[in-house]
Amino acid sequence: MSQIQRLGVTRRWSDAVIHNGTAYFVEVPGNVEQDARGQIAETLQLVDERLTQIGSDRTQLLQVTIYLRDLNDAPILNELWDAWVPFGHAPARACVQATLGNPAMRVEMVLTAACVQ
Repeated sequence: MSQIQRLGVTRRWSDAVIHNGTAYFVEVPGNVEQDARGQIAETLQLVDERLTQIGSDRTQLLQVTIYLRDLNDAPILNELWDAWVPFGHAPARACVQATLGNPAMRVEMVLTAACVQ
Protein backbone atom coordinates (compact mmCIF):
# COMPACT_ATOMS: atom_id res chain seq x y z
CA MET A 1 0.00 0.00 0.00
CA SER A 2 1.36 3.42 -0.97
CA GLN A 3 2.04 6.02 1.65
CA ILE A 4 -0.07 9.18 1.72
CA GLN A 5 1.90 12.38 2.26
CA ARG A 6 0.11 15.44 3.64
CA LEU A 7 1.58 18.93 3.55
CA GLY A 8 0.45 21.84 5.71
CA VAL A 9 -1.98 19.79 7.79
CA THR A 10 -4.57 21.66 9.83
CA ARG A 11 -7.62 20.40 11.70
CA ARG A 12 -9.86 20.88 8.61
CA TRP A 13 -7.61 20.43 5.59
CA SER A 14 -4.14 19.82 4.23
CA ASP A 15 -2.48 22.24 1.84
CA ALA A 16 -1.72 19.29 -0.43
CA VAL A 17 -2.14 15.52 -0.34
CA ILE A 18 0.16 13.29 -2.39
CA HIS A 19 -0.47 9.64 -3.21
CA ASN A 20 1.11 7.43 -5.89
CA GLY A 21 2.78 10.38 -7.64
CA THR A 22 -0.41 12.42 -7.81
CA ALA A 23 -0.98 15.60 -5.81
CA TYR A 24 -4.34 17.04 -4.85
CA PHE A 25 -4.63 20.63 -3.64
CA VAL A 26 -6.76 23.78 -3.51
CA GLU A 27 -5.64 27.37 -3.99
CA VAL A 28 -7.47 30.59 -3.14
CA PRO A 29 -6.28 34.19 -3.22
CA GLY A 30 -4.74 35.50 -0.03
CA ASN A 31 -5.74 39.09 -0.72
CA VAL A 32 -9.48 39.23 -1.33
CA GLU A 33 -9.40 43.04 -1.47
CA GLN A 34 -8.21 42.74 -5.09
CA ASP A 35 -10.52 42.78 -8.09
CA ALA A 36 -11.19 39.59 -10.08
CA ARG A 37 -8.06 40.02 -12.24
CA GLY A 38 -5.85 40.44 -9.18
CA GLN A 39 -7.38 37.49 -7.34
CA ILE A 40 -7.12 35.17 -10.33
CA ALA A 41 -3.52 36.22 -11.06
CA GLU A 42 -2.56 35.72 -7.41
CA THR A 43 -4.22 32.30 -7.32
CA LEU A 44 -2.29 31.19 -10.43
CA GLN A 45 0.92 32.39 -8.77
CA LEU A 46 0.05 30.35 -5.67
CA VAL A 47 -0.55 27.30 -7.89
CA ASP A 48 2.96 27.78 -9.32
CA GLU A 49 4.40 27.94 -5.81
CA ARG A 50 2.57 24.77 -4.75
CA LEU A 51 3.65 22.95 -7.90
CA THR A 52 7.27 23.84 -7.14
CA GLN A 53 6.84 22.67 -3.54
CA ILE A 54 5.62 19.25 -4.68
CA GLY A 55 8.24 18.82 -7.41
CA SER A 56 5.92 19.52 -10.32
CA ASP A 57 5.08 22.26 -12.81
CA ARG A 58 2.28 23.53 -15.06
CA THR A 59 2.92 20.84 -17.67
CA GLN A 60 2.01 18.19 -15.09
CA LEU A 61 -1.49 19.47 -14.29
CA LEU A 62 -4.05 16.73 -14.83
CA GLN A 63 -7.34 18.35 -13.86
CA VAL A 64 -8.50 21.75 -12.58
CA THR A 65 -11.93 22.76 -11.34
CA ILE A 66 -12.35 26.52 -11.09
CA TYR A 67 -15.07 28.09 -9.02
CA LEU A 68 -15.95 31.70 -9.82
CA ARG A 69 -18.24 33.82 -7.69
CA ASP A 70 -19.48 35.45 -10.89
CA LEU A 71 -19.26 33.87 -14.36
CA ASN A 72 -18.92 37.40 -15.76
CA ASP A 73 -15.30 37.05 -14.59
CA ALA A 74 -14.78 34.12 -17.00
CA PRO A 75 -13.28 36.27 -19.81
CA ILE A 76 -10.67 37.59 -17.37
CA LEU A 77 -9.98 34.04 -16.14
CA ASN A 78 -9.62 32.76 -19.71
CA GLU A 79 -7.26 35.58 -20.69
CA LEU A 80 -4.96 34.93 -17.72
CA TRP A 81 -5.34 31.14 -18.01
CA ASP A 82 -4.44 31.07 -21.71
CA ALA A 83 -1.26 33.04 -21.02
CA TRP A 84 -0.41 30.84 -18.02
CA VAL A 85 -0.97 27.28 -19.30
CA PRO A 86 1.85 26.03 -21.54
CA PHE A 87 0.63 25.36 -25.07
CA GLY A 88 -0.10 21.66 -25.56
CA HIS A 89 -0.32 20.96 -21.80
CA ALA A 90 -3.84 22.06 -20.91
CA PRO A 91 -5.37 19.93 -18.15
CA ALA A 92 -8.96 18.74 -18.09
CA ARG A 93 -10.79 21.82 -16.83
CA ALA A 94 -14.21 22.83 -15.57
CA CYS A 95 -15.33 26.30 -14.56
CA VAL A 96 -18.52 26.85 -12.61
CA GLN A 97 -20.24 29.64 -10.74
CA ALA A 98 -20.44 29.06 -6.99
CA THR A 99 -21.06 30.78 -3.71
CA LEU A 100 -17.64 30.75 -2.04
CA GLY A 101 -16.93 30.59 1.68
CA ASN A 102 -15.77 34.22 1.82
CA PRO A 103 -18.14 36.63 0.04
CA ALA A 104 -15.18 38.81 -1.02
CA MET A 105 -13.43 35.86 -2.69
CA ARG A 106 -13.89 35.72 -6.46
CA VAL A 107 -12.06 32.48 -7.31
CA GLU A 108 -11.13 29.08 -5.89
CA MET A 109 -9.22 26.35 -7.76
CA VAL A 110 -9.17 22.62 -7.05
CA LEU A 111 -6.19 20.93 -8.75
CA THR A 112 -4.75 17.51 -9.45
CA ALA A 113 -1.17 17.20 -10.72
CA ALA A 114 1.44 14.55 -11.34
CA CYS A 115 4.50 14.99 -9.10
CA VAL A 116 7.74 13.32 -8.09
CA GLN A 117 7.27 13.24 -4.30
